[in-house]
Amino acid sequence: MRAVSAVNSYDDVSVTMRGSQPRRRAGITGISAGRAPGAERVSDTRRSVRGMHIILVPGAWLDASAWAAVVPSLVEAGHTVHPMTLPGKESPDADQAGIGLRTHVDAVVARIDELTAEGGRVVLVGHSAGANVITGAADLRAAAVARLVYVDAVLPSDGSIVNDQFPVVGESVPLPAWDLFQAPDLEGLDDAALEDFRARALPEPKGVFFDPISLTHDDARRAIPATVIACETWGDFPGPAAMIDHLLAENSPYTKELATLRDVEIIELPTGHWPMFTRPRELGEVLAASIGRER
Repeated sequence: MRAVSAVNSYDDVSVTMRGSQPRRRAGITGISAGRAPGAERVSDTRRSVRGMHIILVPGAWLDASAWAAVVPSLVEAGHTVHPMTLPGKESPDADQAGIGLRTHVDAVVARIDELTAEGGRVVLVGHSAGANVITGAADLRAAAVARLVYVDAVLPSDGSIVNDQFPVVGESVPLPAWDLFQAPDLEGLDDAALEDFRARALPEPKGVFFDPISLTHDDARRAIPATVIACETWGDFPGPAAMIDHLLAENSPYTKELATLRDVEIIELPTGHWPMFTRPRELGEVLAASIGRER
């Protein structure tokens, strides 16, 4: 089983796992480059010459624009990037009736099918609630997925849900007041950033939060190489890696699925829950380093 860690110039710490045994190491809509530094010219928008197709799935309350400051690092690395706006999040007043987790999973599956129609594989990146979406899509299209990347997310197991604690309004879960979040969530977001976040926030279809995920192809899905980018630290742990070590040792439900993966690296990027806003350049570089191994 292959075990690797990303190269990190920020003196962070990564944990690399073989099975469920962690080790610490130093580490860390198609957009493509006309000519990235050191890269060959891209021949078309469907397939980058030297890179991968990367599908970026945002977490709750966000659309494709959430990845705007992350995309340049991936394009410069020669990848073709596909940030997604999922159904029911096209606008603040979009109709969300009948939209659930499976709707979002199916949207990602359709994009995978489009990008791999002539062969090849994709990388799926999911932030927070997007973890359930990319896991569901990978369960249905494991052979077409080169790597799964989870950005500050709990990996779902069969039957789990995203979160049932946020207030529901009609068919939606609007972004709640900031006082419903904890300090580790909001680290790195000053008042101006919080104001910008709320201005861009979109209601999340309630089914995305409340629908249990259905996973039926465990062996194939768990064999896909995975990267977990861990950002938040809770309690008295010195960092995200130490916290994950503890949760794995305690057989925590939060790391139940993580412990089953066959080839996974865990990379620290210390910040709050939204690194695409607080450390976008570093997030892009971490993603590029991890994804670069799939070329």
